Formats: sequence, structure tokens, C-alpha cells
Amino acid sequence: MADTPAAPAFPMERAARCPFDPPPPLLDLQAAAPVTRVRIWDGSEPWLVTRHEDIRAVLSHPAISSDTDNPAYPHQSAAIQARRKRAKSFFTSDGPVEHDEPRRVLARDFTARRMQALRDHIQEITDQLIDSMLAGPNPVDLVEAFALPVPSLMICELLGVPFSAQDDFHHLTKAFVDRASTPQDTVAATDRLLDLLGGLLDEKVTDPADDLLSRLAQEQLKTGVRTRDELAKMALLLLTAGHETSANMIALGTAALLSHPDQLEKVRTHADDPALIASTVEELLRYLTVVHSGLRRVAGEDMEIGGQLIRKGEGIVCAIDTGNRDPRAFETGTTLPADDLDVTRPARHHLAFSFGVHQCLGQQLARVELQVVFSTLFRRIPTLALAQPLGDIDFKNDMSIYGAHSLLVTW
Repeated sequence: MADTPAAPAFPMERAARCPFDPPPPLLDLQAAAPVTRVRIWDGSEPWLVTRHEDIRAVLSHPAISSDTDNPAYPHQSAAIQARRKRAKSFFTSDGPVEHDEPRRVLARDFTARRMQALRDHIQEITDQLIDSMLAGPNPVDLVEAFALPVPSLMICELLGVPFSAQDDFHHLTKAFVDRASTPQDTVAATDRLLDLLGGLLDEKVTDPADDLLSRLAQEQLKTGVRTRDELAKMALLLLTAGHETSANMIALGTAALLSHPDQLEKVRTHADDPALIASTVEELLRYLTVVHSGLRRVAGEDMEIGGQLIRKGEGIVCAIDTGNRDPRAFETGTTLPADDLDVTRPARHHLAFSFGVHQCLGQQLARVELQVVFSTLFRRIPTLALAQPLGDIDFKNDMSIYGAHSLLVTW
């Protein structure tokens, strides 16, 4: 009897010559074995799902679980497992009490209407940062000068985190996405962040302002609805998710556009066209998929996905980067293949913000930020260019959120 082939290791390595593309072995699996076992860091073998339709079926299934306390949950690493145990959030929980209710508490602060109302302020921040960039050295690291400050300033203002504390928060959250972090690193960083956020909540019980932490302190902490620790964990989720993904999308999206002159010309030419800019943002979210280590779930009952039976209690990894490159989903309405960047592509059904009940709470804020950034950056600096070869950029292959550690640009 022939031996069963060993499950391939996951995550897989990108091709250095194609830094914007998912790893080639992942795309091969999508074509030949779209639902298959893979081996992850702890030796377990969850199912890997790589096609767009199948991923949506998993993420919207009523019996699928996001509970990170489930023994079968396929954690990304020991460090991330330890952090989630210390600061479990509603995002990694199930049910009306642990997930639905905390989400409802925050959702009213992140509606499309409220985020659109912030557009002028995001524009002001963006212009100020570009002013500073143009007045400073050339070339410059776009990550430090622009990509990181825009979303960091916005999420800290929304939460009510003082400017003086932002460097501390950014430094500590780096431990969450660095694959080299140990469990001890992430737990120590988590404890420190929870302590800082808890202190801010305490202050806002007696001295509230017009921000989200003040509202939580007044409506939840002061009235005894939720504890200081519970609210600090909710705030921690918003703080980390609110700047890491958007900051990396700004840097990586800029590099991608500068590497695709034909698409960049469309953006430059139509920088004042809201429809084209909105389409550009959706396409960049699809094409780049900075959450490149997959969305993790556990089957709550036997289910068939892509013709494969997945048993109750088995782990699942949804590879949304390959799902977002699936030709079955993204080659309608365009002449370009799904592996190409096309800023006019109808791409709003991408999976960059997940799908189903656990989709990203802050997606409307991210959209507005990215729309303002990409319309303004190339309008105000039409000669913007990479100041280093694409192959010399230090991409974040070592992080759970993909991007660039630094990005030298010139004009």
C-alpha cells in the first residue's frame, strides 16, 4: 500500500521576484487541491481552503467557530496563542453573549456614515503629513513619515489615546505581528498595553472627553456593565487592528502602484474621481491581502466544503490571499487576469475584510483612510517614485501582517 503524501507545511514562502503575489505553492494547491490538509507550527494538520467560493462558504457557515479556546483551533504561532489566551476578544469568540453583544457596543462608532464624516479630518492629517514629508529629506522612508502615522493618529484620536502615548503603543503592538516573538514577549506586551488602556479608562470615568474610551468608561465601566479588564481588551483589539493593517496597506499599495505604471497613470489622471479611487482601493485590498497567514476556524459540525468532508472539531485555515486571486471570482468585468492589478476591476466582493459575522468592524474607516491617502498622495506628489529597486525592499515576510518594514521613495 502506498504511503500517504505528507501534508505540506504552512505558511509557505513567497517568490522573491513576485513580492505582491501569494506563494506559488499556494496557487498550485488552489488549482489542483483546493481543500487539502497542511501542517502548521505545532504539528497539527488543519484543512486549508484556497478558493473564493469555498472560503465564503466556510466563513458564513452557521456551525463554524472562531473560538480560540477550542483545542482544535489552528493558531498562527505559540506567541499568538498565548496573547489570545491573555486577552481574548469578541473577535475570537462565538455566540450572542461573547461575540454579538460586545460587537454591537462598538459597531455604532464605526458605521459608514460616521466614518464618512471623518473624511475631512483624515484629509487634513494626510495633507499635513505630506507637507512635512515635502519639507524634509529626499528620499524618505514612506512607512515612518506617512504610512504609519495616518492610521495611527486616526485610531488614537477615535479611542482617545493621547499623542504622547502613541509611540509606546506602536512599539508594544509590534510584538503581536512579529513571527519571531515568543509567548513571553507577547504576554508581556499585552499586559503592558492592557495596563495603559485600563489607566486611560479610569481617567475617563471622572474626566470624560468626546472619544470612544470615554463613552465606554461612562456607559460600561462606571455603571458596572463591564469590567475594566473587559473594556481594555476591547480597546486593545481596536487599537492594534486599527493601525497595523491600514499602515501596511498604504506602504504596500504605494509600492504596488509605483511598480505598475499603467495603473498608476489611471490613478494620477483620475485622482479627483471618487468612483475610480474607491475602485482602486478595493482592487488594492484584493490584490495585496495583507492578512496573509489565513483566517482560522474550527468546524462545529460535519460539513462539506469544495467536495471535501470536514469533520466536526477539525481546524480550518482560509487562505484569503489565494481566494482574492481566484480567477473564478475576479475575471468578470475585466480583460486582465486575477493575478494582475487592475484599478477598474469590480473587486468589492474581495475577502480582505473577512466575510460573515466576524468581518472587520473597522472596514469603513480603513476604506475612507485609503481613499483619501491614494487620491492625495499621487495628486500632490505626481513625480513620486521608488528610491530603491523592488528587490531591495525589506518586505514583511517575518510578520503575520504583510507589508514593508521600510519603503524609500523620492520625487
